[in-house]
Amino acid sequence: MLISHRSRLLRLYRIAAKHRLDSYLAEIPELAVIARLIRMHPASIGQTPKPLAIKFALEEMGTLFLKLGQLLSTRSDLLPAHIIDELSLLQDKVSPFDVQTAIAQIQDPRTGLGKPIDELFARFDVVPMAAASVAQVHTAALHDGREVVVKVVRPDIFEGIVADFEFLRELAAWVSARMEAARAVHLVDIVEDYRQIMLGELDLSIEASNSTKMRQNFLGSRLIYVPEVYLSSKSVMVSERIFGMPISQTKTFDELGYDRAELAKKGLTIFFTQVFRDNFFHADMHPGNIFVETLPDGGAVANPRYIGLDCAIIGQLSKEDQLIVARLLLSVMNGNYGMLVEIIAAAGWIPPSADKHALIQDMARTVSPMVLKPIDQIDFAGVLFEILNIARRHRMSIPPQLMLLLKTLVHVEGLGRELYPELDIWSLAKPILTAWVKDQLDPVKNLHDIKGKLPEILLSTTDLPKQLTQSIQSLTLLGATQDSILREIQSMRADALNQRRHDWIAGFGVLLMLSLAWWSASFIHFALAPLFLLLAGLVVVWRILA
Repeated sequence: MLISHRSRLLRLYRIAAKHRLDSYLAEIPELAVIARLIRMHPASIGQTPKPLAIKFALEEMGTLFLKLGQLLSTRSDLLPAHIIDELSLLQDKVSPFDVQTAIAQIQDPRTGLGKPIDELFARFDVVPMAAASVAQVHTAALHDGREVVVKVVRPDIFEGIVADFEFLRELAAWVSARMEAARAVHLVDIVEDYRQIMLGELDLSIEASNSTKMRQNFLGSRLIYVPEVYLSSKSVMVSERIFGMPISQTKTFDELGYDRAELAKKGLTIFFTQVFRDNFFHADMHPGNIFVETLPDGGAVANPRYIGLDCAIIGQLSKEDQLIVARLLLSVMNGNYGMLVEIIAAAGWIPPSADKHALIQDMARTVSPMVLKPIDQIDFAGVLFEILNIARRHRMSIPPQLMLLLKTLVHVEGLGRELYPELDIWSLAKPILTAWVKDQLDPVKNLHDIKGKLPEILLSTTDLPKQLTQSIQSLTLLGATQDSILREIQSMRADALNQRRHDWIAGFGVLLMLSLAWWSASFIHFALAPLFLLLAGLVVVWRILA
């Protein structure tokens, strides 16, 4: 199946060899075999490992690999510090593209803003402020004096992403056909969902809409500030310029006197608020997208807020999935693994024949360390992989829409570990989740919700006669269809009975001919025996061809 993408595989192999990625992978025991394969490629001969080799290799491999590097850049618990340092450069220090190309994109009437650069801005800074995997950012000023940032999508990025996702989809199908764990998490569906998300990330008008909605969700909040969007198109977005430091700059926070524990609590509160109150959560929370507020000169701000950038990838859950996730987390926090398994069963994630007692034991053994240990002693990624193993053993099916939330949790955990390792994630999250679940199950609130929807419900009753007529027509059609199917079954049954009767007659005829052949050869005349054998053969041929 992967033969059609052989050239892409060989190109990735050559890039890895050219940049001598084997020298990095050899440091990770689980990847030592891959390191040896890379070292065997002719492109590695005579090459020595160079500074920033990982950064340049992932840039050359394409946008998807840059995104993978961004995700891994938050996992200081999984990778050595010098590798993390290189991966961190992928957050906003990717190689920029030519400024004239950026200006052409801004002025493009089809996908850009469709006006000359001088008409749009009083000042446009040609040196990019930052360059990331999908776009780069230039600072500028509007004619009314407002300082802004101009985000421009990288040229010719669409075709590369589409091609890479074709490759990933076939790879996911190949893996799913051979690994039950991949089937349990619907790996093919996850790739397709992420494909849609990534293609949406290339459309900055979608990001502008997401940013505006998230800004409205947190207007006046002391937790997070989302910059205002002034102009947008498919490939360009102009928004308010803000001043802050990436969340990874922990040493700077110490110098500014910021309380890292308080920042970590705010960050976790923002996450749970987005997931449960708003059902609209930032799903690309690498350090390049999450800043902490400072003064324009880099000075300290009293009670600093977070600054939310790059709202291209947004996650949402159905109300049912929200409630399931909240109840699952509360069951974990309360150590009630029996309830955890009952919720999973009620959601239809395990087959009726599953051994619930064994599943309870597996969950208690795997998940309980997450509650009993501080965040700096928990290997979230390891726990997640173990849960996937449990899913495979018990034929559990994890819905694809929850995998984006799990990915975001890995990001959040990595950021929290870096910012304040002693953070007690569970004691902070428990009251937030408990209050939300009680609110959702509050009968008074539900009654108010019904009252609010009453006009819509009453209006919908005007369609009842039409719907009733359609239902009767559907039942009539269904009855006619069932009668037709019943007649067809009866006809098939009659044909089968006739077939069986003919088979009995043919069998009896063959047996009779064989008996006569034997009797003729033994008692009458030997020459008649072949005739009876021929007749028996003709009967057999007749039944075969009938």
